[in-house]
Amino acid sequence: MFQKVWKEIANGHIEPVYVIAGEESYFIDETLQRLKDKLAEQGELDIMNYDLDEQLVDEVIDEADTIPFFSDRKLVVAKNASFLKATEKGKEKLNHDLKKLERFLQFPSETSVTVFIAPYAKLDERKKVTKQMKEHALYLFAETPKERDLAVWAKNEVVSRGAIMNDNAIAQLIEMVGMNMLHLRTEIEKLALYVADTKELIEPPLVEAMVAKTLEQDVFKLLNAYIRGDRSTALSIYHDLLRQKEEPIALVALISSQVRLMSNVYYLLSKGYHPQQISKQLKVNPYRVKRIVEDRGHIGDQQLLDALYGLGDVDLQLKTMSGNRARFLEFFLMKPIGYRMN
Repeated sequence: MFQKVWKEIANGHIEPVYVIAGEESYFIDETLQRLKDKLAEQGELDIMNYDLDEQLVDEVIDEADTIPFFSDRKLVVAKNASFLKATEKGKEKLNHDLKKLERFLQFPSETSVTVFIAPYAKLDERKKVTKQMKEHALYLFAETPKERDLAVWAKNEVVSRGAIMNDNAIAQLIEMVGMNMLHLRTEIEKLALYVADTKELIEPPLVEAMVAKTLEQDVFKLLNAYIRGDRSTALSIYHDLLRQKEEPIALVALISSQVRLMSNVYYLLSKGYHPQQISKQLKVNPYRVKRIVEDRGHIGDQQLLDALYGLGDVDLQLKTMSGNRARFLEFFLMKPIGYRMN
């Protein structure tokens, strides 16, 4: 849908009113940028921004209905259109004149392009104003593509920058960055610039070296190394995290959270769920689930339970004992799994 609308904008077919709902900011930002670029091509452009959490929709309509004095067109952007989502009666922050908005939608300004942004996962379809918006404005819903479609999009972004990335590298990139398309695009631009002169194929080792690692990824690697009995790797990652000023008590909480996630994934697997269903059920990145499933062979339920008990001991020590705080988790990582601290 967005690709079609972007093509229409590029051809100069611009609607007077747009409504963009959904949580994927990449589509929102990209649509706004394309509107700005095309309208600026057509003549002088004024851009007016409103926050509907702080300002009334009445002000947006008055602005859109006012003929621009020093420009040919006006782009009016109204963010946080929270009146389109379900709100408990009496808890609305502002008293928007929705009747005035409904009249405006039926007879929008010819000298302004107005964009309402509702960055929410779901709108209240029962509301009259929501129905009016969908009927009289061009309605778009911004959501992150499914796993396969996201990989296709990422590959196209790479190609559009004159670079080539193989499928394994694409998967590695999404696993490291997550599903945030704006962040993915930034990392793709960085990788494409790095190989611009050499034109080398972007493969997983380059992605691993170039893309900034998240704390979550480091914790996942640390835990996997510990469960495999690779104490050297686990301790190396832990010491790196300490050098990055990460607090041991926060690391214990993150590692424990990862253990519980792995346990939940394995439980749902045993009940016949496939990874995509598990990702949706647990509301986590599909690539995190995929990685956990791939490592299933060398991790048992008892190992996870033993690790969780051991981490509970470390947490108690960190909260009740004095001394070198970093040592408590270090000692845990040095001992075989199943060992209980006294």
